[in-house]
Amino acid sequence: MMSLTIIVTAFFASLLTLFSGFGLGTILMPVVAVFFPVTTAVAMTAFVHLLNSLFKLTTLWKYIDWRVTARFGIPAMIATIPGAWLLAKLADLPEIHSYTAFGTTAIITPVKLAVGLLLIFFATLEWLPVLKKINLSARTLPLGGILSGFFGGLSGHQGAFRSAFLIRAGLDKDRFVASNAAIAAVVDITRLAVYGLNITLIMAQVDMRLLAAATIAAFAGVLAGKAGLKKVTISFVQKLVAATLYLLGALLTAGLI
Repeated sequence: MMSLTIIVTAFFASLLTLFSGFGLGTILMPVVAVFFPVTTAVAMTAFVHLLNSLFKLTTLWKYIDWRVTARFGIPAMIATIPGAWLLAKLADLPEIHSYTAFGTTAIITPVKLAVGLLLIFFATLEWLPVLKKINLSARTLPLGGILSGFFGGLSGHQGAFRSAFLIRAGLDKDRFVASNAAIAAVVDITRLAVYGLNITLIMAQVDMRLLAAATIAAFAGVLAGKAGLKKVTISFVQKLVAATLYLLGALLTAGLI
């Protein structure tokens, strides 16, 4: 049941990412966190997210806008480091509170609380499209990189900020998707390097066949998205992602997962 849930989630989250520019990390990480510690879930999701971005780049490489990618990606890469460092520090802190609910022991830890609140925050931005009302331009790309990179390092939730800024950078559809994937790959490589021992943690706690299956499912989601499901609207995707984030963010914050 655990493997099937993660694999199916990876497929549909990857498919949704094709339309929204984000979603794989925001949806997959909380689901993985149901079965594994949050720090392991973040690192595992980063691994799948990275390979998925590289897979997209194999067919979109020639469309990357290197100027936009550099202006956004370099600040994002730098800001990823303190975000990932903060995640490691939060993971070492003791639990805040524990209680019994529905016959199980719920444990609230700093990292669960931080990631859960971030999920709710990003869900609010997606459900109430606040970012669309903000006057962003190509000049704000470095700021977008800092915000996206920091939150990408802390919780894996980089896509919402990245898409919000890149969509206003004057890119066409192909260059938007390709540049988005290139920046995501840079951030993922950086945060995996900062996590360091978490890669060993993944190998120790996760069946590598499961990691491979989740990655293949994400690849299949990319191919399915390209093959035909073009009638799905960005608005629908944002609402679906937001509803999922609200639910899982609340569960994490309450210490129930």
